[in-house]
Amino acid sequence: MPFQLHHLSAVEQVDWLRRGDVRPTELAAHYLDRIVRLDEAIGAFVEVTADAALERAAALERAGGRAAPLWGLPMADKDLVARAGVPTRYGSRLMAGFVPEVSDALVEVVDAAGAVNLGKTSTPEFGFPSYTEPLLGPRTRTPWDLSRGAGGSSGGAAAAVAAGLLPVAIGSDGGGSIRIPAAACGLVGLKPSRGRVPAHGGQRALAGLATSGPIARTVADAALVLDALTALPQRPGPIAGSDPGAAWATVPPTWDGGPYLGAAVRGEGRFQVGVTTDSPWATQYDVAVSPAARSALELAIAELAALGHGIEEASLPPDADYVRAFRTVWQSSAAGIPAEGDALELVEPLTRWLILEGRKRSAAELAWALQSLAAFEERTIAALAGYDAVLMPTLAVPPPLLGWYDAEDGERNFAQQVEVTPWTSWVNVTGLPAIQLPVHWTADGLPMGVQLVGRPGGEHVVLAIGAQLERRLMWQRRHPSMW
Repeated sequence: MPFQLHHLSAVEQVDWLRRGDVRPTELAAHYLDRIVRLDEAIGAFVEVTADAALERAAALERAGGRAAPLWGLPMADKDLVARAGVPTRYGSRLMAGFVPEVSDALVEVVDAAGAVNLGKTSTPEFGFPSYTEPLLGPRTRTPWDLSRGAGGSSGGAAAAVAAGLLPVAIGSDGGGSIRIPAAACGLVGLKPSRGRVPAHGGQRALAGLATSGPIARTVADAALVLDALTALPQRPGPIAGSDPGAAWATVPPTWDGGPYLGAAVRGEGRFQVGVTTDSPWATQYDVAVSPAARSALELAIAELAALGHGIEEASLPPDADYVRAFRTVWQSSAAGIPAEGDALELVEPLTRWLILEGRKRSAAELAWALQSLAAFEERTIAALAGYDAVLMPTLAVPPPLLGWYDAEDGERNFAQQVEVTPWTSWVNVTGLPAIQLPVHWTADGLPMGVQLVGRPGGEHVVLAIGAQLERRLMWQRRHPSMW
């Protein structure tokens, strides 16, 4: 195919920008043109701010000074992130007319890194579902099969990167919302350790579940964005360098090995890798590994063994309270959504169910749930301490067809989400870093990934292992038809 600018990796695009081989306005115009031509079929964007993007790109050109880590690189905000003056709808009809006057901290960080914002990517209502089919806007499709969903809640971000509408994106992840859409769209998705990213946007989740992180086509591109997100000045807060709105941080904002991009480019080391398909959801829900997920896992195991890593079976400690505790926290986090009386009719049935169930929870129930999840975190980190990383599937099945999730029954919808994503939420509870890697494609051309979960603060290890697998499997050379 003829060369086009989006064929370059994000690392390469930044290099071209810095050397003057392409101008920020030229690169922004290239992506804006692709959005106009291709996004109607994909549904990745809910707002395109073309004029503001080109003005920003031109201002960067006039100012010079190309040292910022993402200088001139096109990006977009997930529609859970407030940018002053730009409609921010949170995927909900309830917020359809909201235009914030103040930006979230994440916007300030990304802008300071030199990025050019092209608009807003689609998200499900308030970011709760693991698929992106909001009633407010278009359903977001994986570019690999337009009859299937892109996952969620960062579905628009992932679909845009997979289709070549953005070079990279930043998602937020409170229960798998980076890794799930990255898997559905055949991409790399990195959820950082709790406290690693000093500022993040979107819903503030109880129990410290949420953080922001990169969605990218390559491991190096993900590391480039992680470096930009962590290269912040110290800010006042409970712990220096942590999110000022957070009560704690489990890791410092940097590690002592230099930029994460170096770890991703070098891809060095031999590590002890545990393998498991255990899920704390299995005590009350059906958790099964589909043949496609099994194939992806077995391929990753074989490749890691060939690379010289130690491979052994791992187990998560059993926990009879996890399901009740997580559900209590998830529902309670919806209780504060500003929907009262008739306004409840503006939210979708799943969100309404979460809100109403959350408002039934007492302070004692919520306190018990938070304590229970904290105990789960301690036991699980201790149980996995002997491994540098733990390998498991990302999704239990290939990306479901659009409309597969029950649109009316919240309880059944929640169970369906667990069925598809039984291995993601516990990583948020423990605060561990995790990377989704697109290792396998089915006979039907659907991507299937695996997830590597690292030790606290172990992003450099999962990036290094991911880089090794990428060199062997070359997934960055696979592209959907609109590429």
